[in-house]
Amino acid sequence: MAEEQARQWYLYMLQLASGQLYTGITTDVERRFAEHQSGSAKAAKSLRGKGPLQLVFTCRAGDQSQALRLEARIKKLSRAEKLKVVQQKCLPNDLTAS
Repeated sequence: MAEEQARQWYLYMLQLASGQLYTGITTDVERRFAEHQSGSAKAAKSLRGKGPLQLVFTCRAGDQSQALRLEARIKKLSRAEKLKVVQQKCLPNDLTAS
């Protein structure tokens, strides 16, 4: 359990072929992106058959609890706000404060 808490979590955003954005969290962005791309059983069901996918944003998100909170906050943003995060390659200060 202590190992899980010490693990670094990341927030990532993918862009689908349709232009839609998908937000998720993981401890290994490359592995998770490969899972989504492959459409395997471990891929998010909502992404299956919607490729090709493009990884457009990633950032450190702290521990799992912090990552879950950040993911929820990002998912509440409008598409325009999410695109701004992607273009600027950083999160607004009001999202990073826990």
